Amino acid sequence: MKAFVLRSYGSPDVLDLTDVDMPVPGDDEVLVRVRATSVQPYDWHIMRGEPYAARLMGGGLLGLRKPKIDILGADMSGQVEAVGRNVTGFRPGDEVFALLKQGGLAEYVCVGQDALAPKPQNLSYEQAAAVPMAGISALLGLRDEGRLQPGQKVLINGASGGVGTFAVQIARALGAEVTGVCSTRKMDLVRSLGADEVIDYSKEDFTRSGKRYDLLLDIAGGHSVSACRRALTPKGAYVLIGGRSGRWLRPMSHMFTALAVSPFVSQRAAIVDATRGVGNRQNLITLTELIEAGKVTPVIDRGYPFKDTQTAVRYQEEGHAPGKVIITL
Repeated sequence: MKAFVLRSYGSPDVLDLTDVDMPVPGDDEVLVRVRATSVQPYDWHIMRGEPYAARLMGGGLLGLRKPKIDILGADMSGQVEAVGRNVTGFRPGDEVFALLKQGGLAEYVCVGQDALAPKPQNLSYEQAAAVPMAGISALLGLRDEGRLQPGQKVLINGASGGVGTFAVQIARALGAEVTGVCSTRKMDLVRSLGADEVIDYSKEDFTRSGKRYDLLLDIAGGHSVSACRRALTPKGAYVLIGGRSGRWLRPMSHMFTALAVSPFVSQRAAIVDATRGVGNRQNLITLTELIEAGKVTPVIDRGYPFKDTQTAVRYQEEGHAPGKVIITL
């Protein structure tokens, strides 16, 4: 089968389209014919090996000299090709989607049956591939780490990106009053997703407006932890998903600062990492319920054919995509 293989750190040019062995499903695994995947910061951080400090941390996906995974692609939608002998919930031909640690940038991938979920019936493969990592990150940030309740006020910093577009819609579905922060040209998009208020970050600093929120979901970064705390109620929550990137420490340094300060103040701080979570199959089912009910719709900026994966990664690295960047196989 064909796959884009990552053998070393570097630019998108290190992604090598080549023939690799077809994976064979284990007893509890499902072999899926990949129909679509997406490109997101998770992928190019691994490709670049950045931040460099992460290479020194045990248990991560970055090795000291090369990545620990060889095929990128955390989002996947496709069709079941074959199942292991212990698999009972799926059969060949089923349309499915999943959040992976690796393997989406290949024609086939093996997925544990506990990580796989039926694809939302009202979505195409491309739309479904936009959901897993971004949708789960937004759901965990709002519902689990943010403990968002109906009627509360939430500010989403980075409301027009992959995670942000899901977060605005999910927060509305949870009954919150939503304020989104984005660039001028993306304000109409964020409004269309259901935001009650939209702030243009080039014209207004939400940390100095005097307004207070029960939850600040920080996807874009750009403000210090102390500045973000000013925008919270005394018992508010500051939840980080990513942030501004740097070669050496960011966004890790920003996250560590938030956690270090949290025990000494009344406001909570938390970090979301969807790939380390358990129960992602159930999270996908929850998202499917919201999608099929018409409360959440994936936002796709651009689509690329599989052969143009390097171009797709270059575009996503620029950091200006409204919604998701999809690759179709």
